[in-house]
Amino acid sequence: MHQPSQRPEQRAPGSASTWFVIPLFNEAAVIGDVVRDLRTRYPLVVCVDDGSRDGSAAIAAAAGAAVVRHPFNMGQGAALKTGMDYALRDPEMRQIVTFDADGQHRVEDAASMIALREAEGVDVVLGSRFLDERTRPGLVKRLVLRSAVLYTNLTSGVKLTDAHNGLRVIGRDACARLVIEQNRMAHASEIVDEIGRQRLSVREHPVHILYTDYSRGKGQSMLNSVNIIIDMLFR
Repeated sequence: MHQPSQRPEQRAPGSASTWFVIPLFNEAAVIGDVVRDLRTRYPLVVCVDDGSRDGSAAIAAAAGAAVVRHPFNMGQGAALKTGMDYALRDPEMRQIVTFDADGQHRVEDAASMIALREAEGVDVVLGSRFLDERTRPGLVKRLVLRSAVLYTNLTSGVKLTDAHNGLRVIGRDACARLVIEQNRMAHASEIVDEIGRQRLSVREHPVHILYTDYSRGKGQSMLNSVNIIIDMLFR
């Protein structure tokens, strides 16, 4: 498999054994900075280009990421599955981190979550924007996310405070066991369902989601709210 660079001496928790998996679709404006920032501490980054039409894949590769391409847009769930399968080919991988391409996730939060997983030996650490007051989603999004939490807690048996947060740390064994069949937004609830079905140990960790002018300009906040509602009603 292609390695983006040789493994460094340990300079961040799990830096030599953690793959960051980034689903990528038309994020040419920001993906280079996201990958470069990550790789100052975590060199093992794979971007799964999900049919982008704006050169995102080439920019990610130039920034140092490994790039796997889907021939057409298959959805974020499919991209995550492809990236997880890629990381599992590395025998030294101990965990993967699912990380958004649009700059909303912080490397510092991911590092703290990796440290927590390695210290406590849990299978999965999930980010939560509701364990502290740093993240301030709009009223509609907050209501949708809270409703999603209630729904997912009832249906999965896993008690969480944030069920649709894309920042996750998943240990190698859990990564191999998770079944992701929902290609699009329903994968978020499916992952929580799988955690419950597989009886994986799970912890939450507070994270700060950065709702940027860029993401708001793309309509991501409202679009994701709509997708979450569709997810709950029709999955």
